[in-house]
Amino acid sequence: MYAFFTHFSNTSNNGAQTLVTSSNGGTTWGRPVDFMQMNASCFFFDPVAGRCNSEGPAGARNDLMAMPSIDIANGAPTGTDATNEIVDAWSDGRNGPNNEVSLLSFSTDLGQTWSAPQTVSAPGDRALFSAPAIAPDGSRVYLSYNAFTTPFSTTTATPRLEHGVLRSAAIGAGGAPTGWTTEFTGPTGDARGTAQGRILYNEFLGDYVYAIGTRTYGAGVWTDVPNTADCPAMDAWRQASFTAGHRVFPAPWPIGDCPANWGNSDISSATTAP
Repeated sequence: MYAFFTHFSNTSNNGAQTLVTSSNGGTTWGRPVDFMQMNASCFFFDPVAGRCNSEGPAGARNDLMAMPSIDIANGAPTGTDATNEIVDAWSDGRNGPNNEVSLLSFSTDLGQTWSAPQTVSAPGDRALFSAPAIAPDGSRVYLSYNAFTTPFSTTTATPRLEHGVLRSAAIGAGGAPTGWTTEFTGPTGDARGTAQGRILYNEFLGDYVYAIGTRTYGAGVWTDVPNTADCPAMDAWRQASFTAGHRVFPAPWPIGDCPANWGNSDISSATTAP
């Protein structure tokens, strides 16, 4: 059994992904081992929302970007063709602001050693959340992620464009993914058209990004915003709240002050199946 988690530094964006294993079905566990360095991408902390984000004032949280997302080629359902390769994907800020990427590492020896991480997101995508899947026979790996295509902005007056992506690669010699291909790029939308429920102040995309791999196809899901509309009244209120350092009142009334499809974020999917 494998348990993965991340611990963060109190003084920087740097931290580590950690692995704990059990060889007796969870009765006892070994000592935690930091197996991968990561960068949490908290380049901007919004004091009103109390969370980090990648966009600017009132943006959607990104505080779980660097958490490990894991899959294993376990030969399901019988295990007969399992390679037991483990893949780990996450979004990382080690390249600095506006250069966030999806990274992937793999292990072919039950998590004892891991490959150097490779960038697997497409050029121009500022990865937000990432998730991998590997075929049960270890033949192909899939990656689902959502990403911003516009840079960090200090104002809510400019669009914050985001979309979802599904990519895949064959597994080559030694377990390394090779020949990454973009299987699907979703339509772009403006993240300003979202909100975290009744809080209204900050946008919301969430870490609802997953992937699945079979022997013949893969699929991914992510949150995105192609069917949302921007609301200038909300943009102005969010900016005023950020400037004040707290939510100001009264807030806009979405039903009366915003377009009917403001807040209409989606969970979208794509598959390589015919």
